[in-house]
Amino acid sequence: MEFQHLLQRVVQDNTTHAKWLNTLSFMENAGARKISKCEHPVSVTLIQLKHAAEEHRHAYYLKKQIGKIDPELCKTYENKELLAPTATRHYLHALDIKACRYLQQVFQLGQEELKFAAYLFVTYAIEVRADELYPVYQDILTQESSRIMVKSIILEEEGHLEEMINQLNEFSGDWKIHAENILNIEKELHHQWINAITKEVEELNYA
Repeated sequence: MEFQHLLQRVVQDNTTHAKWLNTLSFMENAGARKISKCEHPVSVTLIQLKHAAEEHRHAYYLKKQIGKIDPELCKTYENKELLAPTATRHYLHALDIKACRYLQQVFQLGQEELKFAAYLFVTYAIEVRADELYPVYQDILTQESSRIMVKSIILEEEGHLEEMINQLNEFSGDWKIHAENILNIEKELHHQWINAITKEVEELNYA
């Protein structure tokens, strides 16, 4: 099932749609926490603080959108309130570990340097994905005349991607080669995540 068709099915059912929003919120929150964990104890950059704050705000904004469906749904990030919880929790964590392993092999960095490199490359991969995912979701919300909107997130994610590219240019002259390899790692993990969600949604629809 292609991604667009999957989301069209998701938004038809209130509980499934709430879980989808909650799953996105969980991932934005997990991303924000990972950015914060990558901060240098003293020389944290303004841009890094901005990213962490904005990702946290996205998590909050998506969580609030659930109230437009039903304020009683998805109050926590418990497994029963997420779509494909195992794959969802695995996705970012696995991307982080695999990216760190790759970057360590290529650049031979110290601990703090590796954290910063991981922040740059993993955030870049996530922003590339967000730039694909959120516009498709917004188009479907618009088609359905939904009260839920993610336009503000789309604008901020576009800005994030630009900022990540600027930082990567400063980090390494040949960053694009390495970013391509990180994107391939992300692509495989994203594929697994979407497959797990598709399987769950199909089971729900046939139940």
